[in-house]
Amino acid sequence: MSRSQDRSLHFRAMGSPCLLRVAGPRANLPSTLRALAAAQHEVERIERRYSRYRADSIVSRINAAAGSSSAVPLDAETAMLLGFADRLFMESDGLFDITSGALRRVWDFKSARLPNAQALAAVLPLVNWAGVAWDQHGIRLPLAGMELDFGGFGKEYAADRAASVLMQAGLSHGYVNLGGDLRLLGPMPDGSPWRLGIADPRKAAAVRLGLEVHHGALTTSGDYERFFELDGQRYCHILNPRSGWPVQHWQSISVLAPACLAAGALSTVAMLKGADAPAFLQSQGVAWIGIEASGRLHGLDTHDRQADASHATERL
Repeated sequence: MSRSQDRSLHFRAMGSPCLLRVAGPRANLPSTLRALAAAQHEVERIERRYSRYRADSIVSRINAAAGSSSAVPLDAETAMLLGFADRLFMESDGLFDITSGALRRVWDFKSARLPNAQALAAVLPLVNWAGVAWDQHGIRLPLAGMELDFGGFGKEYAADRAASVLMQAGLSHGYVNLGGDLRLLGPMPDGSPWRLGIADPRKAAAVRLGLEVHHGALTTSGDYERFFELDGQRYCHILNPRSGWPVQHWQSISVLAPACLAAGALSTVAMLKGADAPAFLQSQGVAWIGIEASGRLHGLDTHDRQADASHATERL
């Protein structure tokens, strides 16, 4: 019988540390290494196509044409992602709005300054997915200054695609972790679950509670990745598209779902939903764990899990 091996590939993409980890028989080592490289290339391909920081990405081309009378042509993959964003916009009552990228122009988290009221009022009309003209063939942002931002689901889509590359290569034990967005290929080689840790939003590098997961995806949205504090109040990068102001009800919400794309979008929407998040997540039929602003835990089996947190394989 072939001995088991554990192979990992570390790299950076989409502004985050990334890890691909697989386990399997040593006899398949060459093909495993090729699959890991192919999965990394797929993540990097998606970053090139959809990063708002790259002038040659399709997102940047669409944004540069905002206010033009001509539509920007779409390929099938981009149209599919826009369709997903459109469905989330409707199911979230407009809270998941990929035109909220314009709000970045008035929020400066590095300088820890609140936006000028007039500047915020001026940019809010540019946040309006319902006003965007698009179909499977093209898209047109009607107002100059409008911006699409795939940050709410681009990394999660890349995690799913990387996992698909690995699974198509015959790998069924391991996971993809892109900056805390995790997609499992399957359980550990002996069939046991992976031990995952939900980050403590108020203690750097600490884990608040542990989970054991065999399949699917786990993502966390929270107020602790990009934020500043001013006069005792925390302001994070998750912005309500209606008011333009950061969410405040939850420290973090983690969602377990079959795919990373769904889990990530739902955790973000739940943060935006505030006190309505539990009802929303229940309606979506997903398991979740939330840490309220007070630090209180909510959701799936949160009792008696904190004792296992220190043994987590991955911190998310």
